[in-house]
Amino acid sequence: MPLDDNRYLKGAPVAARIMDEVRAAAEKATGEGFKPRLVSITVGDVAAVDVYVRNQRAKAEKVGIDFEERPFPAEITAEELEAAIHGMNADPRVTGIIIQRPVPSHIPIKAIQGAIHPLKDVEGMHPSSIGNIVYNDLDLAPCTAAASVELLKATGLDLKGLEVVIVGHSEIVGKPIAFLLMSEGATVTVCHHMTRSVAAHARRADALFVAVGKARLIKADMVKPGAAVIDIGINSEVGPDGNSRLVGDVDTESVKEVASWITPVPGGVGPVTVAILLRNTMVALSRQRALYQSTYATESKVAAE
Repeated sequence: MPLDDNRYLKGAPVAARIMDEVRAAAEKATGEGFKPRLVSITVGDVAAVDVYVRNQRAKAEKVGIDFEERPFPAEITAEELEAAIHGMNADPRVTGIIIQRPVPSHIPIKAIQGAIHPLKDVEGMHPSSIGNIVYNDLDLAPCTAAASVELLKATGLDLKGLEVVIVGHSEIVGKPIAFLLMSEGATVTVCHHMTRSVAAHARRADALFVAVGKARLIKADMVKPGAAVIDIGINSEVGPDGNSRLVGDVDTESVKEVASWITPVPGGVGPVTVAILLRNTMVALSRQRALYQSTYATESKVAAE
């Protein structure tokens, strides 16, 4: 089925819907005295990070979430950074914490992510956040994985029994996508570097997710006619004119001739990922409020006795 421009799974409309929901939640919380605040941590001077931080700030402020940048020098030790994060964990004015990557090689990113309190883990990277997905607690899933699933839902396809194939099994994208979709009733196959025939699996997928970091890996002959294709890859490629451009893990020009839906790169998963980050911030605020109120009620009861 040839794909016209209306069949592209563009991220902007999906992101706009999520942002409207976040704005309403932020306005309500602020009116009740709970102003959401997202803290962004950068380590060292990384120019590439600035673009992401500016985008996150603009989107956060647009929906009524305060955005604070906290830069740390590249020489900071992992212990010093963890201590700073523990301080943010204890600060009731901080709703969520995000670690901008990359960080210097001497900073163990998994340990730093694990230092963030699960209630403030708006990236969904804490081991407990990822583990909760197994038990169908999906509200604080990793942002890119959740964004990819939101795009599939935007097609209107019934996820129950849907044949889904995921190419790529990273801890923050491929594996969480699999658990998110299984919770929706989909039948999921995950391919990785030891899979014997990725093409054989991909060709039977009603929905195909690709996140491996290899430009144009998926060709038209690997896609089932009428399938939905979610391209999560971002690769820099130098064109015939000598200019660099971003391309995905899917050969869009050929695949769009057989797919019913396909995400563009850029403009597909990216905008939705930022919207999910902000939605996670409001989920975190809601959970923190519930904890504070429960603790206050318990303390009041003890004091009264």
